[in-house]
Amino acid sequence: MADRVTVIGWDGSPLTPGARAALSAATLVAGAPRHLVLPDIPVGAERVQLGSLRLAAGRIAAHRGTAVVLADGDPGFFGVVRTLRDLEHGLEVEVMPAVSAVAAGFARAGMPWDDARIVTAQQRTLRRAVNVCRAHPKVAVLTSPGAGPAEIALLLGDVHRTFVICEALGTDRERVSVLTSDKVARHTWTDPNLVIVVGGTGGGATAGGGTGESWLAGLDPAAAVEPRGWGLDPAAYRQSALPAPGRTPQLRALELAVLGPRPGDLVWDIGAGSGLAALEAARHGAAVIAVDRDADACAVAGATARRFGVQLHVVHGVAPQVLASLPEPDVVRVGGGGDRTLVACADRRPQRIVTHAMTRDQAEAAGRVLAGAGYTVRCTLLQSVELETQEWSEQGRSVVFLLAGSRL
Repeated sequence: MADRVTVIGWDGSPLTPGARAALSAATLVAGAPRHLVLPDIPVGAERVQLGSLRLAAGRIAAHRGTAVVLADGDPGFFGVVRTLRDLEHGLEVEVMPAVSAVAAGFARAGMPWDDARIVTAQQRTLRRAVNVCRAHPKVAVLTSPGAGPAEIALLLGDVHRTFVICEALGTDRERVSVLTSDKVARHTWTDPNLVIVVGGTGGGATAGGGTGESWLAGLDPAAAVEPRGWGLDPAAYRQSALPAPGRTPQLRALELAVLGPRPGDLVWDIGAGSGLAALEAARHGAAVIAVDRDADACAVAGATARRFGVQLHVVHGVAPQVLASLPEPDVVRVGGGGDRTLVACADRRPQRIVTHAMTRDQAEAAGRVLAGAGYTVRCTLLQSVELETQEWSEQGRSVVFLLAGSRL
């Protein structure tokens, strides 16, 4: 095992005296190609290029001598320190951080970043990173080859955002560009360190019209004024219209519990109506596309989302035809459209689908569709009774079948 492992962050500025001393004593130096040409590296030191972090960590663990790892920015933030400290390698490290790419990028843009979501995008995580950009008004994306600004913009599609693209931060090739997302894919980007994606609903204004106070990193300021709880009555979202038959707050709460929307997910809400289920899924941190054939309902859904500072992509169209152009969902709520819409949703292979039926025959038909598409189906008969609490008299009763399809 290496006698000593020092991890040095580099942001393009001259190394500190401590970092230079550690580097001059190294018998092994690991880093990206741009790091391995630094003049402070001893001539006789073994040089290891950081391609696979796991393989590099194994070589460092097997080395007899003093090892130095060079990394961009703060190596403890989405960096190499996590891999080096993994129990598989058993390495104890000393870390000398520099300014992180996220801090540097926001500084170049002159923007605060305590309210930003921060994600790392690789080819296997790109879609989830883009979904975070759909769901939040300010996101910093640490990119990688094949998962850069052009790929992010293409996956966002017609979701309009502004990109602040930081290339080669801290070097003499540094460039910061500000473009709208529809223009980003037309360019070739060289080694971007960071993409800041901003725009959409919110951006710091609370539902009351003031400026939200940021107290928790990554929290959208508007979230502080959202109503507490889930499965709320329409009045909690300042909607006056009564929900359609069977669409009670209790049903909506159970649908959300089954779907389990979370950051990085894309939720489809088909037959969204006034958008209450979509709005609450978005409040869980997921990206949400709400689809409805009723233009007035779409307008109400969009207005409610803007009022509460929630990101919601509302699509006016008829299912199942309109679904063909939508990006791939992780979970789907089908609130209307019939069996043809349910078939079209199942064909896109989301992890979970929920729908409801007013009669047992309709429930059995929907269950056959889901089972035929390879889903494990559960059906719950949900009865809710509203009571007036002065005289405890019954005010309303609803009976509905909830169907949930899940797949591994």
